[in-house]
Amino acid sequence: MISPTPQAPVRRPTAADGFVVVDKPQGWTSHDVVGRMRRLAGTRKVGHAGTLDPMATGVLVLGIGKATRLLTYVVGADKDYDATIRLGVATTTDDAEGAVAALGDPSAVERVDRAALDAAIADLTGDIQQVPTKVSAIKVDGKRAYALVRAGQEVELQARPVTVSRFDVLDVRVATAIVPDGEPGDVYVDGPADGDPDARPDVAPTAAEPGNGPTREIPVVDVDVRVTVSSGTYVRALARDLGTALGTGGHLTMLRRTRVGGYELAGARTLEQLEAQADADGTLATLPLAEAARATFPVRELDDDEVRALGYGQWVQPSGRPEVMAALSPSGALVALLEDTRRRGENLAKPVLVLAPAS
Repeated sequence: MISPTPQAPVRRPTAADGFVVVDKPQGWTSHDVVGRMRRLAGTRKVGHAGTLDPMATGVLVLGIGKATRLLTYVVGADKDYDATIRLGVATTTDDAEGAVAALGDPSAVERVDRAALDAAIADLTGDIQQVPTKVSAIKVDGKRAYALVRAGQEVELQARPVTVSRFDVLDVRVATAIVPDGEPGDVYVDGPADGDPDARPDVAPTAAEPGNGPTREIPVVDVDVRVTVSSGTYVRALARDLGTALGTGGHLTMLRRTRVGGYELAGARTLEQLEAQADADGTLATLPLAEAARATFPVRELDDDEVRALGYGQWVQPSGRPEVMAALSPSGALVALLEDTRRRGENLAKPVLVLAPAS
């Protein structure tokens, strides 16, 4: 596996504008992946469309060059995840990287059956109000929530509307977990890396690594799930809330993102694969702007006059659809993003982003 540790940069030819869909490895922040991609793509103009926690793996959509201007539309797309929820242990981060915050009553864990599980999941499906996890990058009075928690402050985040359109149970397993033998609590030891907005505070011991002190075994129930959620949904918070509903406590032990909008895991490449391709071909391969747009937006085909008008930032005839459209030239190039609106009592399509200005 490639290490996220910075290495001596090697200047590569600049990659073409477009998207790269990465299968993010475990242990890397999204910021780490962007840093590696800047070196592979030969440019600093790289961004990502939605953070993945270090523990999580899977689809991370990156934009190179002009494609970074499309990322804001990908961020808002719905997403698919496979996850494992452990019932019986609550943690300070709602996942296995946090310290054990509370242990469920063994009798409550033993009472978890499929009927109770299905009922609790039904209450967490559909349009719901979700309180984000406290150890998140959400800002409170100008400061990141995780920084306030690390400093020992109590953080209260407001519930936000999210949509969980699918919450399927794939498997349920009765198991045991090894946890520190003592009073559950927070033991923060290090802050996030400087300049890394995705980094989260380290904690010790954690639910995944109970440390070298005394430990004990407790009963738990592991639930493999598959979810489809709207942008802004915390799957960690779903695990927390499921455990709360069942009276057991809960946290994530595995999270893998399998889809972001029109970008699926089958089309993602590992960092090793990307580096090997860039080494072999001399330049990192990207998904061209037009193909990226087709996977993100409905498409409108333009004629030559419309291409010319949009190149000058002029408005054109309406598309007749409420969503943002990708406008492609007769040759298949991405010219602009269009949105229907009214101007002076007339319906027209306004260019909200021009990618091919007139020269």
